[in-house]
Amino acid sequence: MTVDSPTALSGPLLDGRALEQEARRVDDLLAGLPAPSDRGPAQRAAASAALDGIRAMRVDYLAEHAEEVYDELTVGRTRYLRVDELVGAAARARPGLVPTDEQMAVERSRRQAEKQGREIDQGIFLRAILRSPKAGPHLLDAMLRPTPRALRLLPEFVETGVVTMEAVRLERRDGVAHLTLCRDDCLNAEDLQQVDDMETAVDLALLDPSVRVGLLRGGEMSHPRYRGRRVFCAGVNLKKLSSGDIPLVDFLVRRELGYIHKIVRGVLADRSWHSPLVDKPWVAAVDTFAIGGGAQLLLVFDHVLAASDSYLSLPAATEGIIPGAANHRLTRFTGPRVARQVILGGRKIRADEPDARLLVDEVVPPEGMDEAIDRALARLDGDAVLANRRMLNLAEEPPEGFRRYMAEFALQQALRTYGADVIGKVGRFAAGSA
Repeated sequence: MTVDSPTALSGPLLDGRALEQEARRVDDLLAGLPAPSDRGPAQRAAASAALDGIRAMRVDYLAEHAEEVYDELTVGRTRYLRVDELVGAAARARPGLVPTDEQMAVERSRRQAEKQGREIDQGIFLRAILRSPKAGPHLLDAMLRPTPRALRLLPEFVETGVVTMEAVRLERRDGVAHLTLCRDDCLNAEDLQQVDDMETAVDLALLDPSVRVGLLRGGEMSHPRYRGRRVFCAGVNLKKLSSGDIPLVDFLVRRELGYIHKIVRGVLADRSWHSPLVDKPWVAAVDTFAIGGGAQLLLVFDHVLAASDSYLSLPAATEGIIPGAANHRLTRFTGPRVARQVILGGRKIRADEPDARLLVDEVVPPEGMDEAIDRALARLDGDAVLANRRMLNLAEEPPEGFRRYMAEFALQQALRTYGADVIGKVGRFAAGSA
């Protein structure tokens, strides 16, 4: 059977061969067009119609076959593939379902405004997998397993108690894993390197049996405006987003399903009959500011301290994107009205105003932060803390609710990162800060 248009087949008649043929036709059409930013109105309309059609076919196909595809890729759920490995395996095993490795290599070489938006197709795929009742939980478990990099570094960390990476310094002192964000030139703005280093550090802190509590704090900056001051985190690196270096799979999805989720649940290490997860309590200490992803992080920590001259903000909506899983978690802390003010309206909350106590446990004079941190760490180093924080997290954030949120996030965030408003805003930011 031949397919002349993406609407020729639907529902039960849709099969993988038809999808592959239509994907090839759309790819040929796109290859004959100029770069997205150089297209005229008719060319943009033709590309949009073709992409809408093939994406509708992918949604329909995955609605019927997501579990089957996942079982094939993971050999009946006996292999644990991380999200990047999964989309790569799908590209090779099911042509037309997601972009090929070669297509994604071309995308990675382009600025955000020049890309075809193929990550949207990866978002369609991940949404379907995460929605699926068997595949979704299995993928969450795959993302909770320790990374190969962490396993390689674990013997060194256990022996020396120190691992220094580009974005994070990890040091064990008296049973505490001190994770210090140390991208001093960019105010700890998040990029691929920081996500990779943070997941490695979190894995190591959880896997080292000598660590009882984890602490995250920003280091001292060399940035001219904040030289010598500690800064927690400036959020996503907008320069990198504009240049096309903040990918959906390896950054936006990996960050949430990887190290942030591990802080909540623990690392899946298969060590014990009573729980395969190794989890520990965590403290965060905010100096100067926690913007965007920095503020998102605070929602998963067991105890948060903030210097009295610091502030918190989640400007993702004003930037045009979705602030990770903050939409899933923030209302639990602040209630719906304040959450909407922060996420939809871009409200900044200063540490010394009353609403800050909805998000932080202690507000401390800057000169008193070190002593307050020591007291907080001592309080969380108790025999009953671990079991109780595990039960609190289970009650407050059931895995099924998190999985459903992340399924929709995978697609909606992909769509947002290719929105004309986002591309325009981050392009202007990058040009202004160059």
